[in-house]
Amino acid sequence: MEIKEHLKTSDSSSKTDAFLANLLHSYPQYFDTLLANPKIWQIQIIYTQIDRDEKNKPSFKHYYYNINPSNYYYPASTVKLPAAVLALQKLNELNIKGLDRNTTMVTEADYPGQTSVYNDPTTPDGRPTIAHYIKKILLVSDNEAFNRLYEFLGQEYLNDKLAKMGYDQTQIIHRLNIALNEEQNRHTNPVFFADTSGQVIYQQPLIRSNLSYQKRTNLLGVGYYSDDKLVHKPFDFSMKNRLTLIDLHSILQSVLFPNDVPQKQRFQLTADDYQFLYNYMSMYPKESVFPSFDSTHNDAYVKFLLYGSKDPVNPNIRVFNKVGDAYGFLIDAAYIVDFENNIEFLLSAVIHCNSDGIYNDDKYDYDQVGFPFMKHLGEVIYGYEKTRVRKHLPDLTSFKMNYGQ
Repeated sequence: MEIKEHLKTSDSSSKTDAFLANLLHSYPQYFDTLLANPKIWQIQIIYTQIDRDEKNKPSFKHYYYNINPSNYYYPASTVKLPAAVLALQKLNELNIKGLDRNTTMVTEADYPGQTSVYNDPTTPDGRPTIAHYIKKILLVSDNEAFNRLYEFLGQEYLNDKLAKMGYDQTQIIHRLNIALNEEQNRHTNPVFFADTSGQVIYQQPLIRSNLSYQKRTNLLGVGYYSDDKLVHKPFDFSMKNRLTLIDLHSILQSVLFPNDVPQKQRFQLTADDYQFLYNYMSMYPKESVFPSFDSTHNDAYVKFLLYGSKDPVNPNIRVFNKVGDAYGFLIDAAYIVDFENNIEFLLSAVIHCNSDGIYNDDKYDYDQVGFPFMKHLGEVIYGYEKTRVRKHLPDLTSFKMNYGQ
């Protein structure tokens, strides 16, 4: 079933399934206070049950809580998932001999605000590559790595491809963690790829995007800080990235189950591309050699659902996911697999951890509210899945990765 067809809401209504609402309310100690204040916490959840037939073919049943695409939230680092996938797709579409995700990619600068990259000290040989940027995105949600993929893709390619796949409410229109104006974000750096002898095999010039931006009015909160001064007006997100939870969840499903979604929603990737993505979506930072990470990046560092980003992880479970956190918004879209108990499900959620409604003050409720919510939500859904009867146990072999490098 195509997830977007299953969801039908008007601009003024939200989709909530009684089953999911009742499940949440059966754990009042975790959720009742939050659910009683929807305007503050703005919780949205999508839970997908997966059942297999005798040939291991999956079918999906989606449950929603407070889902409405018109309810804007800032997607933060979750935009990195479609960027990573489309970077691999663009390489396949270019179809140039010697050009792949491990080819040296040099980024140059030719417009105000742009910076160049000629080497990457976190790789074994110092060469910047698409593969290494994707690794850093999936392992620790690196912002610069996303920016380099954004520049390789170009604003028009990135958004047009998503729109053609049905994600027409999504717009990814700026880099992350760097203050650039609209024109600077429309301009993407010149890049070139070179073989091992230094011969250029593909060159992409500076590109200026003519993408038509969606007309939106996304005003949130009661104030924000600008130049260390509090402005008593709602913060304007109208020119910031947009990725609805329904689209994020659907993109995740398409990546993990490419043969079981409509043709329109499939990315043009190879089997090897998918294995590469699965490996780094589910790998823990300490399992990575290049790039390597210190102890500040614990196993649950970017695993909000089920672990809250800090708890010890279950050795029988792997989480294939992408998280985001910024401006008080905490997001996770995950495929959770328990190989010992033959459990699998999709779960995506967002919570607005900004109880005072002030942005850019670095006073967000992540630790007190957001991470505990994500942890408890994952635990509750996982607990329910452990009791759910399946006619056919899933064969999850294809998601068992070899994390040796």
